Amino acid sequence: MPSINVTLKEGASPDQLDAAKKAVADQGGKVVHEYKLIKGFTAEFPPDAVHTMKTNEHITVEADQEVRTQ
Repeated sequence: MPSINVTLKEGASPDQLDAAKKAVADQGGKVVHEYKLIKGFTAEFPPDAVHTMKTNEHITVEADQEVRTQ
């Protein structure tokens, strides 16, 4: 399943975090990991699902992928 990382922008409220998690569920995805130090989570969506998470002005969305250092 494709995964995305969702982080809330500075100043976002806990209600906006809850709304983002609800949007994931409403669009057929599921939250698979919640972060403790920052307001955010990782979500998975079925491969054939199209999500609209990037249209929320209070969050930043990026693909969950391996990060390498040199």
